This record gives sequence, structure tokens and C-alpha cells, in this order.
Amino acid sequence: MAGIVVVFDFDKTIIEVDSDNWVVDELGATDLFNQLLPTMPWNSLMDRMMKELHSQGNTIDDIAEVLKRVPIHPRAVPAIKSAHALGCDLRIVSDANLFFIGTILKHLGIMECFSEINTNPSFVDEEGRLRIFPHHDFTSSFHGCSLCPPNMCKSTVIKRIQASISTEKLIYLGDGSGDFCPSLKLGNGDYVLPRKNFPLWELICRNPGVIKAEIHEWSDGEELEDVLLHLIKKISEEKNNSSAAAAMLIPVDCKFETMSAQALPQALPVPH
Repeated sequence: MAGIVVVFDFDKTIIEVDSDNWVVDELGATDLFNQLLPTMPWNSLMDRMMKELHSQGNTIDDIAEVLKRVPIHPRAVPAIKSAHALGCDLRIVSDANLFFIGTILKHLGIMECFSEINTNPSFVDEEGRLRIFPHHDFTSSFHGCSLCPPNMCKSTVIKRIQASISTEKLIYLGDGSGDFCPSLKLGNGDYVLPRKNFPLWELICRNPGVIKAEIHEWSDGEELEDVLLHLIKKISEEKNNSSAAAAMLIPVDCKFETMSAQALPQALPVPH
């Protein structure tokens, strides 16, 4: 269904865990991570942890293999494929990083379902170490949002998406506290889908009056699929009904219906 933009968070929304924690735990670096966590921002800590894992002999292939076995609900991938097949524009806004997300999406066979991935940039350096950088360079400037971590305010992405679309409906799916700020930017006619009993859902429950979008909760991948596809169908039917009603307002003998393309005035070239 053209005219619907679906924005997904990634960790604990598409996959069942936090991808950062998953890699750190699976490669046996949890204690060091917890030791360093109070000393630096999360995004900076993940870059540091990639340095530590590399120094311990873990290769980029080791990290990729860990990512490929990340837990995911069996209905999450079919939900994404169905929404894409219906013509929705799917995008990701995540505080993970591009290597983690890209590796998992390619492994699941759904990378091509998404038109863009907004996340923390990452690359493998000449030594074979994964480097992770902030989406917003907080060392040079503050993004101005007190609700979000210093490296990323998801609202800046949502506002850019909103500015690039016209009549499209926007559906936002998320779970974490970082998804609350972008949910505040959604308007009437949009939809927010918080994961039940997760921080975003709790924040919305405590502050329902600040959300303009229609709220639909979900608990697992099966409910995510049911709720998402139901909304897509609902929006599609509403648009079709609106188009049918508009068509009924056009008189049958409207002259424009029989006017040939040749009869229309041609556009004039603009002189330069």
C-alpha cells in the first residue's frame, strides 16, 4: 500500500535482544563492559569494547557469526516481508550500529525490504577492528534534546522523514525510552506501536495526553505482525474509500475526461 511509511526500531523490536549486549555477552566481555559502563557514554563504550574484543583475538567474522544467531521471533521476518510486499516504505531508526544491523538483516534476507537505515555509523579499519561512531557528533555539539542519549535523537530523523513526505501515514514501532521522543513528534493520523511492558509503553501509559498518534500495543512478533498488517489494511481501505468518494463528486460529462493529450497546452521551455 503506497502512502504508508513504517519506521522500526531495531533492538527488542525486530530482534528480541539488545544487539550490543548480545555481542558483548556472547564473546565473554560482560564483566569489563559493566566495569566501564559508568565511565563513558554507551556509544563510546561500544567502540571501546570492539577494541578490547579485537585485542583478545576476536575477528570481525567472529562478531558476524554471533550476530547471525541473534534471537528473533519467527513472525517478525514474515511481518516485515508482508508490509514490504504491500508497498509500504520501511525504514529503521536505531541506536545500534550499521554493521550489527546490516549483518543481521542480510542474514535474515530482509535487507532489501528497507529503504534506509538510520543508526550509528561503523566500519572495519585497516587492522580489522570494528569502529563505532555516534550518529550525532556530541563531542562538537549538543543535539538539543534532554530526553535522548547524546549520540542520537531519533526525533531529528522522524522530522526529516515527515518533511520528505506529503500525505503518507506514518507508523512507528519501538520499545525503549529512546523511542518516546520520536513518538511525541507523530501527529493525528499517525500510529505508534509500543511493545507492552517495555519502557516506551510505560512512558506512554504515564503520559498518554502528550501522544497525538493512535496507540496500538503489541507483546511479541506474532502480535506485531497482526497489529501492523491490520493497520496497513485499515489505512488502505480508508484511502480507497476516500478515493471512491472523491470520484463520485466528478460529473460524468466532465470535459477533461474526453480531452486528448494533444489538446492540452504544451509546456514551454524555460530560457536560460
